Order: sequence, then C-alpha cells, then structure tokens
Amino acid sequence: MDTFRAFRIRNDAKGYRAGIEHIAVDDLSPGEVVIKVAHSSVNYKDALAGTGKGKILRQFPLNGGIDVAGYVVASTDARYREGDAVLCTGCGLSENRDGGYAEYARLEAEWVIPLPPGLTLRESMILGTAGFTAALSLYRMEQNDQRPDMGPVVVTGATGGVGSLAIDILTRAGYEAHAITGKVEHFDYLIELGARQCIARQELFWGQRPLETSRWAGAIDNVGSEMLAGLTRVIHPYGNIASCGLAGGHDLATTVMPFIIRGVSLLGIASAGTARPIREKVWERLATDWKPAHLDRICTRETTLDELHDVFGTMLEGGSLGRTLVNVG
Repeated sequence: MDTFRAFRIRNDAKGYRAGIEHIAVDDLSPGEVVIKVAHSSVNYKDALAGTGKGKILRQFPLNGGIDVAGYVVASTDARYREGDAVLCTGCGLSENRDGGYAEYARLEAEWVIPLPPGLTLRESMILGTAGFTAALSLYRMEQNDQRPDMGPVVVTGATGGVGSLAIDILTRAGYEAHAITGKVEHFDYLIELGARQCIARQELFWGQRPLETSRWAGAIDNVGSEMLAGLTRVIHPYGNIASCGLAGGHDLATTVMPFIIRGVSLLGIASAGTARPIREKVWERLATDWKPAHLDRICTRETTLDELHDVFGTMLEGGSLGRTLVNVG
C-alpha cells in the first residue's frame, strides 16, 4: 500500500474543512496495530467534528470517525496477528488520534478489541459506539442491582442510535422497555424494536414537586437537562438512571430528594474511555445474550466516505433515525 483514501479534517490558515485526501500509513497516529478498515459508523459526535459545529478534535489534521472495525494487516503486539478481525470504539479516535474514516487505521494495541464470536464486522459497526454506550448503560445499571422484576425501564431520545439499540438490548435482556421521543411518527418503529409503551415528549408533564408518583424502575437518558431532571422525580425506589447523552442540554436543575428519600442512583456513562476489561465484558454481552434482534432494521442507512457530508447534515438537522453504517473496505 502506498497511499489510501481518508476523510481528513483540517483547521488551519485556510479555515475548518474536511474531505477526501490520499495519505500514507506513516501519516497516521502512532500505534502497534494497523488494520484494513471494513466499516465505521456515523454518530452525532462525528457530525459535529466533520462540520466544525462542535469542538471535538483536540489536534489537527485527523481522520474522522470515532469507531472502526476491520482486519489486522500488521502488528508489533503479539496479541494480534495478520487477518485477525478487530474493532475499536472511543479511545480518542477522531479527538486526539486518527479515526475510522479511512481505508487503513493504526491503533494502540491496548484499545483494540478482538471481534467477539457471534458478531460480524458489519454488525459490530451497526452497534458501534452507540450500541456500546447502550450496553454499557445496562451493564452499569445491573452492577447497581437493576433487575427486570423491578419494573419497566424508560429510554429517552429513543429513535436515535443509542436509544434504538437500548430498546432492543433491554428487551433482549428481559426488561420491559418504554420509549420517549419527540418523533411520534416513528412509534411503529420503536414498537417493532420491542418498546411496550411509546410516549410523546411533547405530552410529558413531570409535575413540579421534588418527588412525583414513580413511573419507572430505571431509565437510560440520552437527553439531559429538563428531561433528566424530570426523570429523577419519577423513578421507583432504588432504581437507576444511566446518563449517557445531552441532546437537550448539559445543565441539570433538580433536588437531592430522589436520591436521599427514594435511593435513586444517577450513573454517569463515559463510554469513550472505559477500561479494557469492562469493554471486553460489554462486547461479549453484545455478541451473546444482549445481541439486538433487529440490527438490520436499526441500520436505516448505509453510506461511503464520499457521502459523509450529506449524512452529517441530515443528522444535525434532527432527521436521522437509527444507525448509519459507513462501508469503507
């Protein structure tokens, strides 16, 4: 391989821009493992980085794409051999090191995860960062004693990538999943994924008291702000809220009463830098008893490196549904 195609993001005297360039392996961030990329995916963070509408990259230039899956072509780490199928999510990709939007990627061996039996490379990137985040949310909740017999778990921002996969994963894990979304036209989609109840965000009324009548045993929240504050007041005693997104804002105005009277736990989900042993456990669960039953339905769009700008625009306008797979190799 001499040079290869990469979706590269720059910010210099010529301004902020992103597009296809031809680069060499020596241009990539350092690492012990070189892979031939098969797939990546599009996340909201990718759209912000690719358009410059969010401060995601900490250095320039970098290849976009916060997750990647492919085959090892070279490795100086004995754990990986040529031909091994591997994946990586988060871990600084498209923040401080080159990401998955390129025909080749070079990764630090510590962040590389062998593809778990039960998943194809394509499936691993339909899941991608979004699926890992949803599964990590449930993993943390169950570490804190969340159980299906405690009652239903509600998912906010349910039609997005994390939300869609959370509905499917919860259902597969034996939970009754409820969905909150502002896109009422997609209720049928959520019911198909396993949602037992769909609630229009526009019709929610939490009440104004510090504690309201409890409605759910737990929640996976992608929204933050007023939505998260409202959830704290309606979770059953000793239920868990996994906070994994801030589509509605980063502020949080609530009281301590749900925590000290009902024993509600607010769990922060930091999927990008999760320690390797936990990442391996979560991916193993995603490949076995938590593997979503509707991955092909959740993958609502497939695209290429050349079409990324169009996909970013749709996502930032709020028009995306489910997951977008990027076919690279």
